[in-house]
Amino acid sequence: MSGGARRDFVIRPATRPLVGGVPVPSDKSISHRAILLGALAAGPSEVGGFSYGGDNVSTLEIFRRMGVVVDDDGAGTLRVHGVGLRGLCEPDGPLDCGNSGTTMRVLAGVLAAQPFRAVMVGDASLSRRPMSRVAAPLRRRGAVVEGEFHPTKAGEITPPLVIGPLPAGAALMESDESLAVASAQVKSALLLSGLYAEGNTYVREPLLSRDHTERMLKALGVPLSTVASAVELDAARFDGSLPAFSLQIPGDLSAAAFLLVAAHLVPESRVSVRGVGLNPTRAGVLDYLRARSASLTVEERADALGEPVGELHVAYTPLGGGLLAGELLTRAIDEVPALCALAARSRGRTEIADAAELRVKESDRLAVMASVLRAFGVDCEERPDGMTIEGRPEAPLTAADVESHGDHRIAMSAALLGLVADGETRVRDVACVGTSFPRFAGTLRALGAEVDVV
Repeated sequence: MSGGARRDFVIRPATRPLVGGVPVPSDKSISHRAILLGALAAGPSEVGGFSYGGDNVSTLEIFRRMGVVVDDDGAGTLRVHGVGLRGLCEPDGPLDCGNSGTTMRVLAGVLAAQPFRAVMVGDASLSRRPMSRVAAPLRRRGAVVEGEFHPTKAGEITPPLVIGPLPAGAALMESDESLAVASAQVKSALLLSGLYAEGNTYVREPLLSRDHTERMLKALGVPLSTVASAVELDAARFDGSLPAFSLQIPGDLSAAAFLLVAAHLVPESRVSVRGVGLNPTRAGVLDYLRARSASLTVEERADALGEPVGELHVAYTPLGGGLLAGELLTRAIDEVPALCALAARSRGRTEIADAAELRVKESDRLAVMASVLRAFGVDCEERPDGMTIEGRPEAPLTAADVESHGDHRIAMSAALLGLVADGETRVRDVACVGTSFPRFAGTLRALGAEVDVV
């Protein structure tokens, strides 16, 4: 669900439990990296389970623009004809990242080492997002990265990003970075630039962010070592080539989180989600639910290029509030809007802290989610780095008419709240949901919810 005329969700209160077993779209983070690593590999790679979400399609089309041939059967199976680390071609115009901050920041690490100039652009939302966090460390290792000056923040830049060319005969230098804020995107950009560098790449984070890039590079034989939240790429032991691979992309745990929350909102629900990625650096939402005594079973069944994969089974259980902060918050950063919806129906108070990062996502998710909660009659107090939410577990919430603000996670979280409201709820401008969960409404309908797209 993307592009075209404006679309809204219309949600009616649930009159029966949500029951069934469903898949979810493939993991966005792994999909980005599968396309990128397949493009840089020496030979054709097979990638299955591609979901055609808007963000991942942006990454796919960008590599096509740089000369990578991708055969697509239209049903989620791609054959990516890798051109090797040095085989990308100069694009004939700007590279459109759409709404995808991951595409722009992670790809910056690859473009930083190329002998050509590339310009990355995005939509209105992405064009407001800060990029110094990735540009500055790349510059320190010798890359040319420029952007637009931020209108209000001195020293900050925003897209378009102009990267390269790396001067003839030059190479990226050793990099030793201690990130002020844990960021998988910045860490990935530095590690990918390290594939081209003459010296080692060291990245340290205050807390361990998601480690998909490390797992996949290790599985492809790249000499990486990790200790706690620090990672090193040993350039001297890297042979300069990535092998082709075969990968079935796991389901997206962030998408599954909305279904897990839905099952905890509607009494007597029983929901299973198949083929989900269970990477522990992404599994904060599962640990948060366990800490609330949720009825949750996790069955690990497979491994996909270093990524654990399995099934999730959840049954409705009344939950209490609690604290979401620190290391747990880092591992559940994308799931915070969904967990705000859960907090609205939990007993007592839920406190979210250490989440200032959410103010520079597709929307200011703290401010927007607080406004959505209040529209449904839920008391909450917004703070600079989080919020407190007073649960209303007994009476139905107040039916609302709310805006998505162009943010897919806000749109889906508001739809969940509509399941336990006292009348029909409308969530406006939901085409953005296509970036991560194109069949969200249909999946809820398959479980028994009454959700229309109008």
